[in-house]
Amino acid sequence: MPSKNYRFHPLGLGVIAVALILSLPVLVVLGYVFVPAGEVWQHLAATVLSDYIGNTLLLMLGVAIGTLLIGVSAAWLTTMCQFPGRSIFEWALLLPMAIPAYIIAYTYTGMLDFAGPVQSTLREWFDWGFGDYWFPQIRSLEGAAIMLTLVLYPYVYLLTRAAFLSQSICVLDVSRSLGNGPWRTFGLVALPLARPAIIAGLSLALMETLADFGTVQYFGVSTFTTGIFRTWFGMDSAAAAAQLAALMMVFVFVLIVLERYSRRRARYHHTSRRHQDIRRFQLRGWKGLLALAFCFGVLLLGFLLPAAQLLSWTMGVAEEVIDARFMTMVWNSLKLAGIASLLALMLAVLLGYGQRLYPSGPVRFAVRLAGMGYAVPGAVIAVGVIIPFAWLDNTVDSWARETFDYSTGLLLSGTLVALVFAYLTRFLAVSLQTVEAGLGKVTGSMDEAGRSFGFGPLTILRRIHIPMLKGSLLTALLLVFVDVLKELPATLILRPFNYNTLAVRAYELASDERLAEAAPAALAIVVAGIIPVILLSWTITRSRKVAE
Repeated sequence: MPSKNYRFHPLGLGVIAVALILSLPVLVVLGYVFVPAGEVWQHLAATVLSDYIGNTLLLMLGVAIGTLLIGVSAAWLTTMCQFPGRSIFEWALLLPMAIPAYIIAYTYTGMLDFAGPVQSTLREWFDWGFGDYWFPQIRSLEGAAIMLTLVLYPYVYLLTRAAFLSQSICVLDVSRSLGNGPWRTFGLVALPLARPAIIAGLSLALMETLADFGTVQYFGVSTFTTGIFRTWFGMDSAAAAAQLAALMMVFVFVLIVLERYSRRRARYHHTSRRHQDIRRFQLRGWKGLLALAFCFGVLLLGFLLPAAQLLSWTMGVAEEVIDARFMTMVWNSLKLAGIASLLALMLAVLLGYGQRLYPSGPVRFAVRLAGMGYAVPGAVIAVGVIIPFAWLDNTVDSWARETFDYSTGLLLSGTLVALVFAYLTRFLAVSLQTVEAGLGKVTGSMDEAGRSFGFGPLTILRRIHIPMLKGSLLTALLLVFVDVLKELPATLILRPFNYNTLAVRAYELASDERLAEAAPAALAIVVAGIIPVILLSWTITRSRKVAE
């Protein structure tokens, strides 16, 4: 048995030390709240801070309404109703998750702008000229909210569908016996039971909204993420950028508290443990066609149209764009994603297994603190990384100059070390939650059996846990891999000089309005993102089969 003196055990201390190191960027940003930023902060407060707060709140409100309407409705239709194409839509509706928000923003801008194919076709058909007609402005706060909704609703859909799948059919049968139809059963029974999962999914979608940089920057919407970027590079004020980041984290903490509260409420579910095959409501005639049209419309706007446009652009510019330089960017992206995902997986196993062996209060707190990075936007993480790394570089360089008359240069900041560290801080929670879920399925009797054979903790991990966790470990690896491929703001701020990735290249070309040339890089990211999306869909569908 592990020692009861948890906090003084070497492995427990190691878990705490690793967790605190990974939490350093978040702690640095919070610490800068107390550092005076001088005239820069006063200028921000007097001019643009109200815009940052107002636009961020309006954007979150729009995304919240959109993701709830689409995600919850789609989850109910594909889980509890039978209509044409349901078995396809239950997994296909997750595909928009594979498209980063900034890529779908570039794609729709290319299609809907004045020079795009939609308006050009309308002018040709009706012989219109400039100013002869009204067309909705895609580059606006409303446009940004729609773009984010189209790619973030799968968070609500995924968790809500999981909640509907786990609900006892007995409870729903009671509603049926009282003469309630599908939507009345949905409103009176299923929706209240799924409320914690819905809130959790909504919290994730809103955290991603806060973290978005590419979409709002491209659409010219001033939010906290664009403000942090401008303050850091435009005004050259680390303190003011950090204080903006700290203020932004207030929004993040509110969402975390909301999500934690929803988990606490999760224990108030149905008491019946009987699970039977789902007897779906048959939607016939116009009702079935309406359900089909709704699901297909969401899939069309969120994935099929953007993917088709990206493919069309890519085929048109492939010979010019896909060259040795492009392949170098592909290699850079894959290398960074591979290194970060492997390190994140190893750290997640260390933290998760260490917490399992020595579950003291300090260990659990440190692990939870290390897992908060996913809720913090990439721009905030980048600020929190560059400040201590730059200080350490300057300190070492000054010491080397005085002692050896030699300049060490940038050892950490401005190198791949800083960038990978930011990825680990940002995405460790993804692998940690997956590993913890897998460890939770391994009963304590397995550990006891290993100890009865004289195995130590590391041998038990290697010979018992890891073979049983292969599926969870692969899932964690793929999810972090794709998240790193899509990450934009942290990569923009921390990448070494003249070091490009697919995400950065797509952003640079789109910013120069070279949307067709940005398509190959964007399409490569989308293709890579489809793999874990399909894996997630398979996992969530299999969960019901296991429960039955």
